[in-house]
Order: sequence, then structure tokens, then C-alpha cells
Amino acid sequence: MEFFRIRKDIPFMRHALVFNVVSLITFLAAVFFLIHRGLHLSIEFTGGTVVEVQYPHVAQTDPIRGTLDKLGYTDAQVANFGASNSVIIRLPLRNGLSSAQESDQVMAALQQQDPGAKLQSVEFVGPQVGKELATNGLLALACVVIGIVIYLSFRFEWKYAVAGVIANLHDVVIILGFFAFFQWEFSLSVLAAVLAVLGYSVNESVVIFDRIRETFRRQRKMSVTEVINHAITSTMSRTIITHGSTQMMVLSMFLFGGPSLHYFALALTIGILFGIYSSVFVAAALAMWLGVRREDLLKQSVAKHDPNDPNAGAQV
Repeated sequence: MEFFRIRKDIPFMRHALVFNVVSLITFLAAVFFLIHRGLHLSIEFTGGTVVEVQYPHVAQTDPIRGTLDKLGYTDAQVANFGASNSVIIRLPLRNGLSSAQESDQVMAALQQQDPGAKLQSVEFVGPQVGKELATNGLLALACVVIGIVIYLSFRFEWKYAVAGVIANLHDVVIILGFFAFFQWEFSLSVLAAVLAVLGYSVNESVVIFDRIRETFRRQRKMSVTEVINHAITSTMSRTIITHGSTQMMVLSMFLFGGPSLHYFALALTIGILFGIYSSVFVAAALAMWLGVRREDLLKQSVAKHDPNDPNAGAQV
């Protein structure tokens, strides 16, 4: 399906060096902020108190957040849990206060706001659990990267696998760099968004690589640069349709999903935008710099002939 078709190929690779330099600078800036500022981790990683509260009516999360802000819990997470009249509150650790003291302080403020609020459960999440979650998250990220390398190596060729993985890691590091620079809260939902961006970005790279292989087969006289330009240009309509529709859904979550989906949608938004950029100007350009050739994708199979066969080597 195409909304439009560009008749003349756009010379993307003419400016590949400039865009790769921009990508390198952005990547290094993201690494710098990650090292010097670090991520603002949520209580899933740092530990804290989880409080479940039930109301006799539909629970409104915004007034609850306002009450917690007055107590100094600006980083607290509030979300509906199960039924519409139940909420779950995640409180970060505070020096000098135990988990029981935190829950008592919060419940006193909530009952002052609404006498019908009842404490259902209190759970303490220790730093050790948070460390385990962080380790498992990094392992999940590593498994995804290794899976992408194996998939692209079987699907195409090692040069494409290297280019695709570097482009995907470029997206991930830049997302993390944004969260480190602005000190946005990094939670498990944001980690899920990062993993989703990895799969989303590699899909765009595979589409372009597939079109490169197809163009190599059809256009024997085109140079490598011309083939890459043609492949990217011919997939632009598809890219606009798929990424545009996805971005509309993500923006609806960002604008109307509330605080619980805010950073999840924000990470996806950054990842989608940079995923398009990296697939065109990072993955394709790196494949070109690595010296991809028509022979890499179109390996000719040599038939084995019997030396005693008089018809060996004959062509029909």
C-alpha cells in the first residue's frame, strides 16, 4: 500500500558522512550524561514502600498525587490497581523513616483528605530486589541484542548484522541519554519501552535491507550507493504510513494516558523518531562503509558436475 511514490531517487548516501558525524556526537553526548548524571531510577530498582489503598468510590489519582506532593513524595507513583476504587502507591525510601512509618504518614494524610480511605496492604521492596531487577533488565537487553545479531546474520550477511546492531544500540543509548539529561524517572515500564524500540528499529532496518537485496537482483547496473538510495526512497511511503500510525497511538498514550504511561510513551516517542533516523542514516550508511557488495547478498550456487559426464558444463 502506498499513498505516494517518489519517482526520482533521493541521494541519501551523499550526506551519509555528515549524518554519521551528527549521530556520533549525539551518541557520545548521551554516554557522557549517562556517566556523569546517571539514570533517575524508580523504586522498582532502588527499593521503597508499596501501599495499596481502597476507597468506597472511584479513586481519583490526581488528588492523591497532590497530597503526596505536600508530604514531599514528589517521586511517588500512583496508579489504579485492579478495581477502579483501589490504588497502588509506590513510595521511595526516605532516610530516618521505616516502611511502616512511611505508610502511617501517608495513610494519615489520605484519610484526612478522604475519611473513606482504607489501608489494604503494605509491602517493602528492598534494594536487593531492585538490584536483581536491574540485573535482569540488562540481561534481557543483552539477549535481545544477541538475538538480533543472530537473526540478521542468518537473514542477510555479517556486515548487515553489525550495521543493524550498532544502529539499534545507537537508539537505545540516545533514549537513555535523554532520561539521564532531564533526570526523568526510569522505571520498569520505560525499560519495556526500550526493549520494544529495539524490535521496532530492527524491523525498519530489515525492510530497508530486504529492499537493497531486491534492488541488487533487479538492477544489475546500479552502483552500491545508487542501490541503497533507491531502496530507502522506495520504502519511504511505507515508512510514513507505519511510523505515522504508530506515532499517533503513542502520542495518544502520552497525552491522555496519565502519569502512569507518561514516561513509557515518551521513551517510545524518542525511540520511534530515532529509529527511523538510524535505519536510514546509520544502518544503511554503516553497511555502505563496511563495503557491502552485490555478491554478499546474491551468492551464486555452483552445481557439482560429474567429470565423466559428457554434458557437464553444458548450458540450456
